[in-house]
Amino acid sequence: MILLNGKETAEAVKREIAEEVARMTSRGERPPHLAAVLVGDDGASKTYVANKEKACKAVGFNSTVLTFPDTISEAELLSVIDGLNNNDEVDGFIVQLPLPKHIDENKVINAVSPEKDVDGFHPVNVGRMSLGEDGFLPATPFGILTLLERYKIDTYGKHCVIMGRSNIVGRPMANLLSRKSYPGDCTVTVCHSHTRNIEEYTRSADIIIAAIGVPEFLKGDMVKEGAVVIDVGITRVPADTPKGYRILGDVEFSSVAPKCSYITPVPGGVGPMTIVSLMYNTFKARELKLKKQ
Repeated sequence: MILLNGKETAEAVKREIAEEVARMTSRGERPPHLAAVLVGDDGASKTYVANKEKACKAVGFNSTVLTFPDTISEAELLSVIDGLNNNDEVDGFIVQLPLPKHIDENKVINAVSPEKDVDGFHPVNVGRMSLGEDGFLPATPFGILTLLERYKIDTYGKHCVIMGRSNIVGRPMANLLSRKSYPGDCTVTVCHSHTRNIEEYTRSADIIIAAIGVPEFLKGDMVKEGAVVIDVGITRVPADTPKGYRILGDVEFSSVAPKCSYITPVPGGVGPMTIVSLMYNTFKARELKLKKQ
């Protein structure tokens, strides 16, 4: 069993991006600038945005975090987004989800300029991805592809079972792994909370991507010998620790790992790859802007 070390892989990608940024600034160009919009006081969201700030610093980006109370109106938030769309000093930005219930997330996603949508959520970028055209890929699926590629995991003709059908992970992952490219060329099955006898599908899978949102849902008896398992889940579970919780993935690591050829840890697997993919998209947005000048 080999651990797919997302932390080490992300550090390698960050070094590569930092080198490109250094070349960019040596030509007299300003570095890429990533902005984040944070609404409310959700602890996980604050931690995630802080990690993005840290990654920006590591690769030489400029970064800005705009924070707002959860009482901000939808109209006010849309006005903030419009301002970022029209700010030439900002190359890409993200609106951290989830948002308060009184704000329509789809309306917010649609308001972000596709050219600055480094999260890859805008319908234009989703459409480009579906058609195999150039655009911004959603960060988590992009990070998983990078991990598979860096570890040279064979995907050609493999049966990939994706557990979860969200627009953020499951659906785009299915699209990307079924494309005629590497990593890709998989036969893809998408399972979800209403899939009957889900273990019948997972036991036949060469590659499993667990993004179902239930801690330790995938057990050892649901996985065949030699499978590749990517655990996207991350849930804080109360525990007798200094922090008062521990982090669990969607995979029961203790029973699944011994049967795997490759498996991601939680934490330290997909999470760092998601953040570094956001850095890559932001660098790409800056490069595209420079080409248009």
